[in-house]
Amino acid sequence: MSPSIIDTSAANFGADVIAASSTVPVLVDFWAPWCGPCRALKPILEKLALEYDGRIRLAKLNTDENQEIASQYGIRGIPNVKAFVDGVVADEFTGAQPEAEVRAFIAKLVPSAGELLRRAARKLVATGEFESAEANLQEALRVEPALNPACIDLAELLAARQAYAEAEVLISAMPEHEKNDRVHQLATKIEYWRRGKDLPDLGELAARLEREPNNPAHRFALAERLIAEGQFESALEELIAVVRATRGEARDQARKAMLRVFSLTADKVDLVTRFRRLLAAELN
Repeated sequence: MSPSIIDTSAANFGADVIAASSTVPVLVDFWAPWCGPCRALKPILEKLALEYDGRIRLAKLNTDENQEIASQYGIRGIPNVKAFVDGVVADEFTGAQPEAEVRAFIAKLVPSAGELLRRAARKLVATGEFESAEANLQEALRVEPALNPACIDLAELLAARQAYAEAEVLISAMPEHEKNDRVHQLATKIEYWRRGKDLPDLGELAARLEREPNNPAHRFALAERLIAEGQFESALEELIAVVRATRGEARDQARKAMLRVFSLTADKVDLVTRFRRLLAAELN
């Protein structure tokens, strides 16, 4: 018997299924000796487990001998196949199924070659190996061009090192219906990068404001440059100052800019909360 196909029991379920599913998806076949459909499904499951060659595991559990586990997982009809991923049931089906259906069921669980590269890249990012992570994501998109999660991961890495033009190419090519909050946040960063290219450097803008401290246009321009540079707290300080000192269009422009910065800094809860309160106080 292949190591990808095992018989499990209540005593070994934790190791055979729960722990093992943190590495590969584990299909648990809940069956019984008297069950005719179970006998029909068994060779299909075993064939595919061998075909996937270690990328899934098949654990067979006799419900007659392990009624407590069957009860724990709500087995009311057999055969019942539950797919465990990271210790929890990710998907399941009941009753004998044709091979094509079982194959499609498994295909949804097993990461593609591109997805495996993407997961490896995320681990590299966690350890600060950004160049290697980029290379992995580039390779993931080479083998699977439509893998949009890898596209977003790569665009974020590029933006982090201020390669905004390359990041823009990636997210622009994505289908509109697959653009999530992360993509919209990237688009906002790229927008400010474009604006920043047309502004003087920070030193010049700060000097202009020092010469004319009551000029809201200078303060707003400095804030936009600070956003483009990723200095969000300083930018919010300048923008709230514009809100306090102006009325009408200039004030509304600064308010909208603050809201965009909040979307860029959603992970900085304390910062966003502090400036949301300041903005609300000024607008009331």
